[in-house]
Amino acid sequence: MHVNGSRPPVGSPVEERSRSVFQRMSRQVRKLVKSTEIDNVHKFRTQSRRVETLISELGPDNGNQKKLLKLLSKLRKKAGRVRDLDVQIAFLKNLKVPERNSHRAQLLSFLTDEQARRAKKLEKSLDSETINELRKRLRRANSEMRLGDVDPLKLAYKRLPDPGRGPLNEKMLHACRIEAKRARYLAELAPESDESKLFVEELKRAQDAIGEWHDILKLKEAAEQQFGGVHDSALVAALQNISRARFRSAVTDLFSALSAMMRHKESPAETPQRKTPATETAQRAAVA
Repeated sequence: MHVNGSRPPVGSPVEERSRSVFQRMSRQVRKLVKSTEIDNVHKFRTQSRRVETLISELGPDNGNQKKLLKLLSKLRKKAGRVRDLDVQIAFLKNLKVPERNSHRAQLLSFLTDEQARRAKKLEKSLDSETINELRKRLRRANSEMRLGDVDPLKLAYKRLPDPGRGPLNEKMLHACRIEAKRARYLAELAPESDESKLFVEELKRAQDAIGEWHDILKLKEAAEQQFGGVHDSALVAALQNISRARFRSAVTDLFSALSAMMRHKESPAETPQRKTPATETAQRAAVA
């Protein structure tokens, strides 16, 4: 959706939140250039997604938008690989598993080396020419925003993921997480209210659960590439069991969040505690 119209008053909540997104992004670019420590990498990745959502949903469809989205996507993916490896390394360090074949130690060594390699690639991509172009296009995109009478929360409801009625598979659940992020970032632009607060909190909870599952899934896949299947490695078997449990929990959290938001939208005064029969049925089908 691309919105045209007059620029709203400078002090309008949507306008202020839009400017804040670009300001935070600019700060994270400066921090990342100074240091690629993991906290800077993670925040840059998150802010990149916010900017991508803002300009793709509400910005003008022009050359600057397309080039900025392409540049952000390239840098965000490189940052994402570094950050994902950090999460996997931290989880693996705390995982208690039989060490008969030293598979945990071997995988830790592999992931640590891979993270160092990815971090160097990220640093090389942050050359002065790339950063200058990024800053220039961010400033232009900020100045080109025409929000008019946009209702971010209404748009966020339209962007909610639709899990469907059948069982969810891994690919579908990961896609739902990406859609949930976009919907949540749109809702963050809305004026503060009980509804917008509930929307953001419920989606954040579901996103975190899906993200935790996906991190374990990728870790399990890395272990399988190194050591084979569940019959070949106690580490692979343990990661598969954890991944399956996290998958079921993530599916439940997603349906619960979507149900809570829709109930609040239909009956704002109702406290979203009880699951509806339809939601419970959908959850049972999804985790079957």
